[in-house]
Amino acid sequence: MTVLKNIRTLSLPELKEYFERIGDKKFRAIQTYEWIWKQNARSFDEMTNLGKDLRQKLAENFSFPAIVNDTTQISSDGTLKSRFKTHDGHFMEGVLIPTENRNTACVSSQIGCSLTCSFCATGKMERKRNLDFDEIYDQVAILNEQSEKTYNKKLSNIVFMGMGEPLLNYTNVLMAIEKITDPKGLAMSPKRITVSTAGVAKMIKKLGDDKVRFNLALSLHAATDKKRDSIMPINESNSIDSLVEALNYFYEQTKNDITLEYILLKDVNDSLEDAEDLVKIYRKIPTHLVNVIEYNPIDGASFIKPDEDTTQQFTDYLAK
Repeated sequence: MTVLKNIRTLSLPELKEYFERIGDKKFRAIQTYEWIWKQNARSFDEMTNLGKDLRQKLAENFSFPAIVNDTTQISSDGTLKSRFKTHDGHFMEGVLIPTENRNTACVSSQIGCSLTCSFCATGKMERKRNLDFDEIYDQVAILNEQSEKTYNKKLSNIVFMGMGEPLLNYTNVLMAIEKITDPKGLAMSPKRITVSTAGVAKMIKKLGDDKVRFNLALSLHAATDKKRDSIMPINESNSIDSLVEALNYFYEQTKNDITLEYILLKDVNDSLEDAEDLVKIYRKIPTHLVNVIEYNPIDGASFIKPDEDTTQQFTDYLAK
């Protein structure tokens, strides 16, 4: 069976070349490109200003493997969590987080994850495959549509903090961001995009070498190698010192914002000694923010969140 080429892998010049080859006009390429990236069509049938015969011809020559929204749940605070389904039957999740000042999309980069962080639900799943750049883009487009429909405003921010490790799907993540920020696409500012990593030092440096324009967040979650090794196996090959070096290199090359993320786990990383160790790392990195995160318990893990007093003491210490 012939495998059809995904039309979304074609550049605008390649689309123009195709339409010329079939004896059609070049402007059809622009119309098709805008349907794909600006109007977020997810099938050829939606391209209503193309004739029916032309849409049929496109369907015969190309595939259009868009993801679909399988189900959406809404919480009491207005957060929408959606399960998306890929053309080959896999699932991943994306979340729309509304606040007074911004609407943020949290998107996935992989189906499952290979990093096995002990506090993370996705870490207990097998990594099935990387998401393609257009599947990542689809998540953002669908969440933007939800934001407009439910809250009457577009997305203001995007965070790559869903399923998977973005820097282990480097090429697709950067290609997706390129389309998301393209004036011919969603035209979002790269300064409103944050990629979160569990810490792959060599790929953080590559982000610097590639002079990316988006922000970076490190999921630190423990401030000594011993503790981090115990909850995040990736630390065994990416020590805190190597990550500090990589983050400084990233900042030197890009001057983009860096955030440290820290989930508080009761009797694991929530003492004032842990807070002091975290301050020591903070002082070594040109970061503007430590994001202290409340832990949501998951099945199969024994972690729980600290009580309110412990959390307050920890954050007060950081603030001081």
